[in-house]
Amino acid sequence: MNETLRNTPTKKLFLSYLIPSLLGMLLMSVNILVDGIFVSNGIGSEALVGINIALPIFSILLSISLWIGMGGATLYSISIGENNKQKARSTFTQSFFLAIIVVGILVILSLWKQKEIAYLFGASDEIFPYVKDYLHIILLFGVIYVMENILSIFIRNDGNPKLAMLGLAITSLLNIVLNYLFIFVMELGVEGAAYATVLSTAIGLLVLLLHFTRKTSMLKFTKFKFELETVIEILKIGLPSFIVEASAAMTIIAYNVTFMQFVGAVGVTSYAIVNYLHAVFIMLFIGVGVALQPIVSFHYGAKLYNRLQQFLKLGISTGILFGACILLVGLFFGDTIVSLFGVTSEEVFEYTKQGISMFFIGYLFLGFNLVYAEYYQAIKKIKLSSIIIVARSIVLFLPLLWLLPTYVGSDYIWLAFPIAEGITAIGLVIARYTLNALAPFKDTSANGIHVVKS
Repeated sequence: MNETLRNTPTKKLFLSYLIPSLLGMLLMSVNILVDGIFVSNGIGSEALVGINIALPIFSILLSISLWIGMGGATLYSISIGENNKQKARSTFTQSFFLAIIVVGILVILSLWKQKEIAYLFGASDEIFPYVKDYLHIILLFGVIYVMENILSIFIRNDGNPKLAMLGLAITSLLNIVLNYLFIFVMELGVEGAAYATVLSTAIGLLVLLLHFTRKTSMLKFTKFKFELETVIEILKIGLPSFIVEASAAMTIIAYNVTFMQFVGAVGVTSYAIVNYLHAVFIMLFIGVGVALQPIVSFHYGAKLYNRLQQFLKLGISTGILFGACILLVGLFFGDTIVSLFGVTSEEVFEYTKQGISMFFIGYLFLGFNLVYAEYYQAIKKIKLSSIIIVARSIVLFLPLLWLLPTYVGSDYIWLAFPIAEGITAIGLVIARYTLNALAPFKDTSANGIHVVKS
């Protein structure tokens, strides 16, 4: 593994991680999208809205997975780059069990206050039964979802991105089959969609466990013992990933509340459709960061700083390209996309099309912002990474979500996301060239002083 990461040409190495990572993330997000399409066509629009209101639970569970998984995996790869296998394995063991404990406590508390959580997420009396049926099952089996994500991240860091992709691919394909079976054949309703997601995830987890049968695998469990210093470092390094996903949950809730207040049921239904699409597309950008992280963390640990810059450029170029392609898809195929959800109301259809054409502008900037944030996270520059994420998702977004409909009009609620991303990207560009003009950005970590041109 070490020699491959050190000596493989940068583009070839980046692609060898990028392609499986993108496919895996895309297929994982398809799980959520398929739920939406099948529920909309097989049960109805109220059920679709109900699942969309329950969706923040996925963001919360994924945020914990990425928080602990990316934090632990970054330490794991840096340790491998430093040729410290024992520390790497200890980090993996602590990360895995830390995730299980945290999620276990969260699930118990959430099941206890399930109704309050549903209404906090934006449920109404009419929608609550759909939210409850879906949310209850996902919470009961939330640990399985987190275990699959954690293992997938570490397996990718252990030089086996293809198996990580395969596990997620099997999960997604099974989810499609089981959704059709449970919703259209067995008529289990919203509960059927939830059971399809849970069962397919459990089987995907079993596939990932095959990694431990590889003779070349360095990823192994060691004697379990929490080391406070290691746990703190895992949580510190993984914090930006947690903020990304936790803010996604906040975004869904804030958008639902805003649309309900300023537009009504039409706005909430339209946003449910757009949000299902967003759940797919944002995974592509996260996939770029997930592909970069093992490579960047290893090279940082191995002090191969020149190659680091090449990987950053490749990541940024890829993110911008994806953003442009997604915007074009939204502009030219908006009708087709909305039709997939079986929308019968002309008002909802037109408002959703308008939303896609405005909301998708944000993807031009999202890739640039997230790649920078994930790059800084992978080299343990947590403050820089966190500033980028908090600026785009909280500091700028939340005020815009109130200002735009209040002072410009309800149609412009959709622009809160692209304006926040655009301002963040402009700020990054200004900061980058200002820093380069004044002085190089220097890392004075324990590994020595070196220039990292951001």
